[in-house]
Amino acid sequence: MSRFTEKVAVVSGAAQGIGAATAHRLAEEGATVAVLDLSEDRAQATVDSIIAGGGAACAYACDVADFDTVDSVFERIVTDFGALHILVNNAGVTRDNLFFKMPKEDWDTVLAVNLTSAFNCAQVAQRYMTSQRYGKIVSLSSRSALGNRGQANYAAAKAGIQGLTATLAIELGPFNVNVNAVAPGYIATAMTAATAERTGSSAEEHQRLAAERTPLRRVGTPEEVASVVAFLASDDASYVSGQTLYINGGAR
Repeated sequence: MSRFTEKVAVVSGAAQGIGAATAHRLAEEGATVAVLDLSEDRAQATVDSIIAGGGAACAYACDVADFDTVDSVFERIVTDFGALHILVNNAGVTRDNLFFKMPKEDWDTVLAVNLTSAFNCAQVAQRYMTSQRYGKIVSLSSRSALGNRGQANYAAAKAGIQGLTATLAIELGPFNVNVNAVAPGYIATAMTAATAERTGSSAEEHQRLAAERTPLRRVGTPEEVASVVAFLASDDASYVSGQTLYINGGAR
């Protein structure tokens, strides 16, 4: 498939997990991918893998929670590749704790990395997208947006992504910019493995228990999320905007 030939895509938090899988998927379908992570070294591993597979990618160090850094890095990307067509807001962290024990700094960190970063990246990206009257923005929400014990900060941020998505779709739609979100359920990643460890469980046991609660009786993979992100970033989804699509194996 070559849905993204001559398209330039930016994927944040793309050193591992869903971000890396998404960068790979877009590159496999022809995109030139700007792989963003906190350090260029972390991002480079994804880039090396993409290039080894015949794709085109470049690593950029970017603290997406800092607006001025995002502004500067995106300007470099457009200078390097001539355009910016696709933005995937994937960067995220967790700092889980029960609400009454949650330090203010953990609230601030999770909101900054998971929600403010999406504002920063989308606001900078839309300058290029609206001027060319074409763009696709896909942001990562989560099933936790519906509420999840021990994740007041993460749930609030991911619910915010859904509100931001719906609003940007209204405001940017007249400029032919589609804005959508995906909300994964339990996906087997380093982040969910770390959650298992914090709760005193192994990743395998944590996944087994999650699978038992899921109608499809298994957990998801980063590649399965990446395939849905790729659909929303493609012209196959040209009349889809303002939506949040849950990827959770049928869980309710």
